Amino acid sequence: MRKKVGFGIVGAGAIAQSYAQAFDKCEHAELKAVADIRVEAAHALAHGFGCPSYGSYITMFQESELDAVIVSTPPVTHPEISLFFLENKIHVLCEKPLSVDVENATAMLDAAKRAGVRLTMGSKFRYVEDVIRAKSIVTSGILGEIILFENAFTARVDMSNRWNSDPTISGGGVLIDNGSHSVDLMRYFMGPVTDVHVVEGKRAEGLAVEDTVRIFVKSRDGIIGNIDLSWRINKELDSYINIYGSNGTISIGWKESKYRQSSSRDWIVFGGGYNKLQAFRSQIENFSRSILGQDILLITAKDALASVEVIEAAYQSLRQESWIAVKNGVPAADSVDTHHLVTAGA
Repeated sequence: MRKKVGFGIVGAGAIAQSYAQAFDKCEHAELKAVADIRVEAAHALAHGFGCPSYGSYITMFQESELDAVIVSTPPVTHPEISLFFLENKIHVLCEKPLSVDVENATAMLDAAKRAGVRLTMGSKFRYVEDVIRAKSIVTSGILGEIILFENAFTARVDMSNRWNSDPTISGGGVLIDNGSHSVDLMRYFMGPVTDVHVVEGKRAEGLAVEDTVRIFVKSRDGIIGNIDLSWRINKELDSYINIYGSNGTISIGWKESKYRQSSSRDWIVFGGGYNKLQAFRSQIENFSRSILGQDILLITAKDALASVEVIEAAYQSLRQESWIAVKNGVPAADSVDTHHLVTAGA
């Protein structure tokens, strides 16, 4: 029987629930422990999966035999927790955003390299089966030269009492929250992002952070992108990604994904939509197989750092109300570092 990678989860909030459920039926991974400063929350999550709980991630490390951890705490805590485990030679899957700034993200990558362990950023949409199939279709060239990328993550959500709207904890608002997914997806399909311009919408509830933004981006290959993010409106769209080429269009949807070439009147359905549990399970399995030497991560360490770089430039654009060049751009996901690989999410 092949060895399973033993995981601990740090943080027992909503995203941790999704990760924990995803361990069911994982072939290469198992949940071994849960830690949260809210002891009752840690116990409730761990109890359902028959594993011990702890009120401290340090105690969890000391008392549990772990190969890897999932860091699912608020963004401002990611570097401290991740660095602790990396420096103790524990592989880390850190939820998106990897960090709220480039400096700490770089420190995390450096620590993983020194320790010789894997660091990955949780980015669930990159593991959706329809997204992976769509990437193959785009790469095949049947849609012609890609001209425009569109993405929208919009929903009416009351954020007034959630940590996501506290910039001292989250690092920002919807831009760093949902935008981390968007940037990772655009880079996956279009390659490195070189320039970004962000426009903020009206703050409907007077939050301390932005709750509606439109992001304009340019890729290294001259492809333009348009990203809509909001906690205050729902665009009622069937799809969350649309990519337009000179010879066709592809649409990745919540319930169905399809493409159509310009020479045909018919859409071809290639996927059944977004499956959250499948995405989380595939992410854990991919990370585990990479640890076992059986696979490479879908998202590299450089990709994760690049996402932080783009978001940091996006906030600079938001403040200055102008186009901003993305500093220190790095190769897209097709340039794979098989030694120190990383994935972001939520």
